[in-house]
Parts: sequence; structure tokens; C-alpha cells
Amino acid sequence: MLKLYSHWRSSCSFRVRIALNLKGLKYEYKAVNLRKGEQFSAEFTKLNPIGYVPVLVDGDMVLADSLAIIMYLEEKYPQQPPLLPQDIQKKAINYQAASIVSSSIQPLQNVATLNFIEEKLGPNAQLAWAKHHVEKGFIALERLLKDHAGRFATGDEIYLVWFPASFVSVPADLFLAPQIYAAFTRFNVDKTQFPILSRLHEAYNEIPAFQDAMPEKQPDAPLISTS
Repeated sequence: MLKLYSHWRSSCSFRVRIALNLKGLKYEYKAVNLRKGEQFSAEFTKLNPIGYVPVLVDGDMVLADSLAIIMYLEEKYPQQPPLLPQDIQKKAINYQAASIVSSSIQPLQNVATLNFIEEKLGPNAQLAWAKHHVEKGFIALERLLKDHAGRFATGDEIYLVWFPASFVSVPADLFLAPQIYAAFTRFNVDKTQFPILSRLHEAYNEIPAFQDAMPEKQPDAPLISTS
């Protein structure tokens, strides 16, 4: 069985969980507690020397980095619903949107970066830093997607992954969904300023593969007291 080393709140892990769900692949969830520094343990750095989640183990194959994992899953399991449109222009927009998230937003608001900002500038600087960079990226995404978005990031029915009464475009949506979730739930980004991304967020919330990958549904998510 596949093994996924994941942290409940990691948006990179979130992407891979969605991909696994879309492909209908069963996997063993291996929690890595980033707050406790388990990603820097000798055991984990044997899997990924840089100490980041996620890591996918498939037999003798050990693969880190969410994009590499997603593309590996696409190549190894092509019989399952595809994760990329065949149309070259749609595919290019997917790659561009995914790249904005993975290179221009997420690295600037991940745990390592925010810990560094807290160390250098104090705890009150973390939220402002993250919010600034998320909003900068969201402005770019809104401009990019305004001529392409349909029900999902790059359309409705252009060789996209099929669900009853809906279609979803990936990898753009796999990268957008976790980032939008984090922006609205963690970083106080005003969703009314980003109508396209807000609409996508609502659409993602209706899809079981996305719902089951949500941070709060993972086995290592902290329990919320109702008392």
C-alpha cells in the first residue's frame, strides 16, 4: 500500500491527499508533527533530506515534493481519472496557476518561513507577512483566471476530471484549493476581494475528494473541544 507522510495543516500535503482521492488510491497516513520538529528527525530526513512534507512511499520508490508526487501518480495510474487536460492551452494555464501558488505564495507562508519571521521580527509580524504575500499572489491569480475560469479554475468540460454534475481542472485546482482554504481560515484574507477564488472555494467544498482531504479531517488534526 502507498504511504503518505503528511501533516494535517500542510497545504502541500493537502494537494497530494486530493490527488490520491481523485485517483481513488488507498494509502496509509503517516503523520509528521511539524510543530515538534519531527520533519528533522533522522528517520524522516532519510526519506527527504530537506525535511519537508509530503513524502510518498510506493514500494521501493520514495518521492518528495507535492508536484513531483502528483505527476508521478498521473503517470503511474493513467487509467484512473486524468489530472491534466489534453488541450495544450488549458494545460499551460494549469501549470501557470499551480506555479504561482507553489513558487510565489506557499513558500512565503509555510511553517519554516513564518518561524523565521517570528524570530527576526516578533510574533506579531507573522500574520501581516503571510497576508501580504498571499494577497499579492491572489491578485495575480484573479487576473490570470478571469478569462479562463468556469465552474473550476480553467473551465467546465475541457477534458477534465469528471464527477457527477461537475468537472474539475487539475493540477491548478489541486494547488488552488489548499491555498485558498489557508488564506480564508488562517490568514484573514478578505474573500470579497477575490470573487473568482471565492467562487472556486465554494465549488471545491462540494466535491468529496476535496472534502475528505480537508485538514480538520486528518487523523493528526487536533481535537476541537465542544465544552
